[in-house]
This record gives sequence, C-alpha cells and structure tokens, in this order.
Amino acid sequence: MNINVFRAPALGVLLAVAGAANAAEPSNWQSFASVTPVYQGHADLDNGGDFSMSGVLVRGGTSYNLGGGNRVGVTLNYDYYDFSFSNASAFGTVAPWGTVQRYGVTVPMSFAVGDGWSVGFAPTASWAKENGANTGDSLVWGATLSGARQFADGNRLGLGVGVFSQIEKTNAFPFLVVDWRLSDRWRLINPLPSGPTGPAGLELDYRFDGGWSAGVGASYRVLRFRLSDTGPVSNGVGQESGVPVFLRVTRNFGEQIALHFYGGVVAGGKLRVEDSSGNKLREEDFDPAPLVGLTFVGRF
Repeated sequence: MNINVFRAPALGVLLAVAGAANAAEPSNWQSFASVTPVYQGHADLDNGGDFSMSGVLVRGGTSYNLGGGNRVGVTLNYDYYDFSFSNASAFGTVAPWGTVQRYGVTVPMSFAVGDGWSVGFAPTASWAKENGANTGDSLVWGATLSGARQFADGNRLGLGVGVFSQIEKTNAFPFLVVDWRLSDRWRLINPLPSGPTGPAGLELDYRFDGGWSAGVGASYRVLRFRLSDTGPVSNGVGQESGVPVFLRVTRNFGEQIALHFYGGVVAGGKLRVEDSSGNKLREEDFDPAPLVGLTFVGRF
C-alpha cells in the first residue's frame, strides 16, 4: 500500500466523510479542526550521520448532509516539517534538505447507493516543497475512489483506489476501509486521519470507561517533495518513507473534543534523493526512529 502522506489527507477525509454520511447527525453541517505537533527523534543513517524531524500538521474542514445518506465537504490542510541533519556524510558534506511545507485542499464526497452501500470520491490538489523550491514544480494532484458497505450492526467494510500525479511520478494504490466492532470494547479501524501516522494502515482499538480509549497499530507513510533551487540537488526530489508502529491513548471530552497521545517508532525508514527528472541519485536506510505526537481534535 504505497500511500504518500502528502496525498493521505484525501484518503483521510474521504473515510471521515463516508463515516459521517452513514451516521445520524443532529445538524446538516459537520465541521472540525485539528492540530498535531509531532517529533521524530534522532536516527542513524547507514553510511554515516543522523537526522531528526519536528513539525506540526493542521487540518480544518466542513461537510454538508445532502440527505439520503449523501454528503459533500471541503478540507484544507497544512504540514510543516523541520529536518535537522547533525552530520550529512551519508549524502556528501551538505544536508540534502531542510524545512519542508505542504498545503492543499480536498473535496470529499460520499453517496448512498442502496442496501447499506456508499461510494466515496475525493479529488485533491496540494503543493509539497522544501523552502526555496519552485511552487509550480511542486504540485501533487489526483483523487481517491472507494466503495463501502455499512451493515445492520454498524460495522463498515470496503475497498478503494487512489491515483495521483506526484512530483515526477504517477502512482496508483489500493486501500482498505474498515470500522469493525469485534466486541463491545474492541474494534478494528483505520488510524486517525489527522494523526502523525496518517490513515494508511490498521489499528486495534480498545474502549475503556470514562472517555478513555487506546489503540495499537501500524501504517505506511511517505513524504515526497520538491527540493530547493539553491540546494545541493537543484529542483530535485526528496523523499522520506517508513512504517510507523505506534501506541495511541485517547481522552474524549464529550463528543466535540478529543486529545490523542501517540508514541512509537518509525521502522524500515529510508531517505531518498532524486534529480529534477525523478531519477534516483542516493537512497539511505535509517535506524528505527522514536516517534511522539499529540493530536487535538475539535468538532462543531
């Protein structure tokens, strides 16, 4: 499942809007905002040096109930990542990149088609680039399409596909839509879309009394972006990939506010540098990196 974190907002809001379309809502409008500070600790590179990353993910959007199980919305997203290389020997003598920003918009739609089935469609456009990169060369665009069924007991299961024109490459990928209650307290879900891991994975969730819950899961995450015009690889492409394996603890304050605490590691990590045409110049493995994050979500 090759899901770029820079297009993961499209998948995340599609899952969220599809779920809202199948639930009873007190208002036709459902809006949300979220903020996620995240820190990925120091990790050694195979050929010398190490790096770390800190950042913040911001999401906000609204959706409207069209009636009959149909819903349409819009979501804005902004990501800020500050990479710090204490020794860049694996990439020569200069750090391959520094600060990366991403911003974009997604328009998720979900339509009921009968017998508990719904179809979701989420076109998106975003720009992902290191500071100093050309905005016009940093566009990522595409869409996700899914079909899911909600059963009489409230469980939901489905499949989808995404197709995206990324920076110097085009990718198509499948994904699973799941919200399956195994018992009164256990359920299998996709990870929180606005969290530091992204929604491209699976999580086993347990609900405690008193508004607390916890989950353990794994996802696949890729950050791909245009490099600066003045960096060591002018107008090239940078990429970080890995598998976040995480523990989440959540405190819900009613139905409107929630705090999600994350801790884990990014395993199987790689850093990659490509030239301006997308040809690989250097790829480095990095050791498991600690990952911590806190997601605040407000719904109104």
